[in-house]
Amino acid sequence: MNFVVGPYMLITIGFMLLGALVGFILKRKFAKYAEIPSNNGMSGKEIAEKMLSDNGIYDVKVICTPGQLTDHYNPTNKTVNLSEAVYNGRNAAAAAVSAHECGHAVQHAEAYGPLTFRSKMVPLQNISGTILNIIIMSMFFGGAFLFETFPSTLVATVVLGAFGIMALFAIVTLPVEFDASKRALAWIEGTGMYSNEEYARSKDALKWAATTYVVAALGALVTLLYFAMSFLGADD
Repeated sequence: MNFVVGPYMLITIGFMLLGALVGFILKRKFAKYAEIPSNNGMSGKEIAEKMLSDNGIYDVKVICTPGQLTDHYNPTNKTVNLSEAVYNGRNAAAAAVSAHECGHAVQHAEAYGPLTFRSKMVPLQNISGTILNIIIMSMFFGGAFLFETFPSTLVATVVLGAFGIMALFAIVTLPVEFDASKRALAWIEGTGMYSNEEYARSKDALKWAATTYVVAALGALVTLLYFAMSFLGADD
């Protein structure tokens, strides 16, 4: 088995650093835009409730959740969860995030294909992550025992399958996130409640938020290719 932990760790660390850099820029953007109050004075909570109402959605609750950049839509209990800064914020960044999360609620209401597919993949993605953690730790502390206990082809198949599922999940996430931002920006622009400058800030904030998902997808894809090449090379 031509598997080497070193290159895998380099790939992981490399994309972790890239993700951290993008996250740092994203936080700086939000902090910068959060200091500029919106002309309409509406909070993120109020923006979310208005967007839901404008789209004919009345069975989704807008709630506040602890943490920073912890905003998300939960399709299970139909809640738009906004971080404290977004929930109470009255600026373009808060408007962008709240509208984006409502974009997911609209997707859910319309049974948007990629969102439905991603939701069905969540259990598989979670299982794959658990399996990979066990295998990677085994390779660090008992790789020989692992490959002596189980056929190398079986280990390779499980690893490639798990990384394949995680890569597919990351890739499917891209259209879901891009579409939610597209819906958010279209709604923000269509309401006429924001100036051109405020719209530009919202668009820039969502662009950097989307970049985090792009980095994650690239990292998952590169990792999958590395393992595929390693295992296929072992068969030559």
